[in-house]
Amino acid sequence: MECCGVRQGLAPRWLFVGAALLIACVGTVAAQGSGRDYPQWRGVNRDGAASAFAEPAMWPEALTRKWKVDVGEGYATPLVVANIVYIFTRRNGTEVMTALDAETGQERWHTSYPAPYAPARLAAAHGVGPKATPLFHNGGLFTLGITGIVSAFDAATGKIAWQTPAAPEHPSYGMAVSPVGDENLVIVHSGNHGPLTAFDANTGAVSWTGIGRGAYASPIIVELSGVRQVVTMTQTSVVGVSLSDGTRLWEHPWPSRGTPSAITPILYGETLIVGGQAAGVTALKPARRDSTWVVEVVWETTEVSLFLSNPVLVGNTLFGLSEKARGQFFALDADTGHVLWLGQPRQASNTAVVKAGDLLLLLNDDAELIVARSNRSGFEPLKRYTVANSETWAQPTVSGNRVFVKDVRSISLWTLN
Repeated sequence: MECCGVRQGLAPRWLFVGAALLIACVGTVAAQGSGRDYPQWRGVNRDGAASAFAEPAMWPEALTRKWKVDVGEGYATPLVVANIVYIFTRRNGTEVMTALDAETGQERWHTSYPAPYAPARLAAAHGVGPKATPLFHNGGLFTLGITGIVSAFDAATGKIAWQTPAAPEHPSYGMAVSPVGDENLVIVHSGNHGPLTAFDANTGAVSWTGIGRGAYASPIIVELSGVRQVVTMTQTSVVGVSLSDGTRLWEHPWPSRGTPSAITPILYGETLIVGGQAAGVTALKPARRDSTWVVEVVWETTEVSLFLSNPVLVGNTLFGLSEKARGQFFALDADTGHVLWLGQPRQASNTAVVKAGDLLLLLNDDAELIVARSNRSGFEPLKRYTVANSETWAQPTVSGNRVFVKDVRSISLWTLN
């Protein structure tokens, strides 16, 4: 790829600068921190919240599509930082990071690298990715490819600063863990479901390696009992590890009942809400007592179960799509685990759930976007919109009055007028 006439390739590590202000060859990219920024998986706080959303006084009969660009295949959520949209996709056997102007959809730059991948026969229907959402952190973009490659890009120019090799044996269903950042670290399960690993954001050097084979869920950084830590789902447990050196603080068994969990843990006060396919939903309370960590099961329910759709917390209520009854919206009391209501069956195979104030924006895999109130008494849809002409498995990016939607091959900007 070229930018300002300069061919982009693998840059020496010293060229990667974690700057707060990036000067791109086609304009200025502002520092991370704008209220409308959407810099990582599930938003600023990795909790499914929209960025700087304001509900319109009256919902329009139709959304306005400002632009649509073919960017390639994949399920990664688009990122928005200042006036740039970053999207991670696959084209012709390569994985591609692309930067687009948020207002016009015009390409600023794109960078690709070879990423051959042949999924197992049973996994072919899940596509060839990429499935993990990038991370914008300290002026860089960090990705996990379908074969476990971790890459770092300069967000201003697209130059690759460092990159890990693909796993010798490709993961059958591909990697889907979205990286998380903390200070100078980028943390992710890499390789073929490898252990949680912290990379130096500037150099790619491994700072520490944790324990346990990775699942499909993405880690979060939380504070429990006054200790900041990374919480992740492995193939056999839920684990909290030290941010400083990756040592295990606590662990709770979470055996796979078919597929390792793809559900990102949710922090609710001092508890963690976790779920997985055919495993129901559970609230755990890890706590440090003297020098020992203990994990209490606060509640658990099997009335609803989570497969690929990540729920959101609005106040003390968990809203989401249960895999039961062929896709059923639900509300659950986060204090007790009591199921408040169950919607109609057969609603969707997957729904990407976004919370925006007291609203829920529910993007079904059939490209229907439902706007609903976060009502504890029952499902309360307000509007329904069609936002693509192909399947929509990726999480939408909601930034201000803008909704960026990734379908099978394209990204579109829809606005609320």
